[in-house]
Amino acid sequence: MSRRSLQISPELMLRAYRAGLFPMAETRRGERLYWLDPELRGVLPLGRFHLPRRLARTVLRGPFTVTADKDFPGVIAACARPRPGREDTWINTEIEGLFNELARRGHARSVEVWREERLVGGLYGVALGAAFFGESMFSFERDASKVALVHLVARLRIGGFRLLDTQFVTGHLAQFGAVEIPREAYRTELMVAVDAEANWLAVPDEARLAAEIRALSGPSSSRLGGARVA
Repeated sequence: MSRRSLQISPELMLRAYRAGLFPMAETRRGERLYWLDPELRGVLPLGRFHLPRRLARTVLRGPFTVTADKDFPGVIAACARPRPGREDTWINTEIEGLFNELARRGHARSVEVWREERLVGGLYGVALGAAFFGESMFSFERDASKVALVHLVARLRIGGFRLLDTQFVTGHLAQFGAVEIPREAYRTELMVAVDAEANWLAVPDEARLAAEIRALSGPSSSRLGGARVA
């Protein structure tokens, strides 16, 4: 279900997320935004996240360095870029501007994945209470967006978050444990999560973060090294 909106402010965005709505544009060049309230909502249960061992090795010993909130404008701009298999996007210039403003106010958050000084992957979303609303991710190198997602989940678990909203379930997210739940069940979880307290850690303790990532991949990962955070 969608409802047309003539004008959206950052304050209205936050109220909408609390009510279970989120905005999208039809295309990158589209001038109208729509509120979406799907009958089936995608969520990624933080207690049942599935981390394959190969990816765990990449996250903990791979070539990437991961940061948070270091380059939010760069992340959303990269998410809006066309790429093979997705020549258009729902992130128009108005949405980009709204989320950049939410980031300046401390409500929108990003995870960046770097190879040396080059931004090669990442994701962004909105944090309210103990709920995180994932919006979009991108990858310019193999596994870069997956590394961002693993770091996000580890960060949310450490910080006491209760809900990771993915909006929809794609094949990419399903492999990590994302599922669809009915709208009413989602709203019940949402009401509890947005009124709870959680802590978004811009730079979590490196050893604790590495331990959390190892825990996501099971006991066989005990010999893996530490995560590279900056």
